[in-house]
Amino acid sequence: MDEISSARIPLNQDRFLRQLLGYLAEAIQDVAGLEHAEGLVSIVGQKIGDEINAEYRSALGVARLDKARMAAVLVDLKRRIRGDFYIIQQDEQQIILGNRRCPFGRYVEGRPALCMMTSNVFGVIAAENHGYARVEIREAIASGHAECRVAVNLQPEEGAAGREYFSADD
Repeated sequence: MDEISSARIPLNQDRFLRQLLGYLAEAIQDVAGLEHAEGLVSIVGQKIGDEINAEYRSALGVARLDKARMAAVLVDLKRRIRGDFYIIQQDEQQIILGNRRCPFGRYVEGRPALCMMTSNVFGVIAAENHGYARVEIREAIASGHAECRVAVNLQPEEGAAGREYFSADD
């Protein structure tokens, strides 16, 4: 049995969970369509966003994150889950982020529904701290781009692209 336990199989909990999520998203996309898959992932993203937001606020001892801290939190949370997000531009109206490595690894390729996790987590955190957010995934590794480009807009704009998020308090 030692030969089995010492066999060079690239299997661990992290890889297994990434595979599971990737194939689950693919199955939902194939059976229900991309729009429904995005909707289901959005439900999960909302819950995760709420939890992550509460954890950062508690750890930092603040009731709300200011815009600078919020942008840093978005980068940090992705770093903690092995993403490689960075701020491209930041001002009072928006934060534009790039990403060189998806937390889902190669399992995100062809599964853009998983991008709703980023949209919802970012949108929930931004809206809960500033009242409103609109997240636009402009480019995505999942869709075949070399990197991701994500815009988190903090001001409403009539007819603009992206998903809108509102604070539960407003």
